[in-house]
Amino acid sequence: MSALHDQKILLCVCGGIAAYKAAELVRRMIQAGAQVQVAMTASAGHFVSATTFQALSGRPVRTTLWDDAAEAAMGHIELARWPDRILVAPASANTIAKLAHGLADDLVSTLCLATDAPLAVAPAMNQQMWSHPATRANIDVLRGRGVLLLGPGVGDQACGETGAGRLLEPDEIVAALAQRAA
Repeated sequence: MSALHDQKILLCVCGGIAAYKAAELVRRMIQAGAQVQVAMTASAGHFVSATTFQALSGRPVRTTLWDDAAEAAMGHIELARWPDRILVAPASANTIAKLAHGLADDLVSTLCLATDAPLAVAPAMNQQMWSHPATRANIDVLRGRGVLLLGPGVGDQACGETGAGRLLEPDEIVAALAQRAA
């Protein structure tokens, strides 16, 4: 039995081409026995649809703080209290900066600020963005707070460059989460 069996994982999907890998990540976490709820940024919706994640997870996907039905009962607080862990994957440079500085201007950043669940971040961005001193400083802040950093991987990137910044493969992320849960 997997260490993720019966774990409640809130997957927060951010914008970037690596968002397409989050669909396979949902599938792999469910195969490992986890319950997966997806929340996504508006930018993520430009790369992959909420319908995809709903079909894979079997749960309605949350995309905004301004959902009248969910927010009538402070749904974002309820959702922030639900998971055993939160995984932000792919984590964009923008969302990493928000998390490091305590900003809460969208559903994903608000959920991460309103929870006491352990947080894991799997970065995905252009190698130049990853190596920028601002991003490095933001990662240091998150590490200092005990956030689990998963990656990034090194290799070919969608922009045609090569270097650090790739989202780890879904199997690598699931294995790292399972190891941490064991």
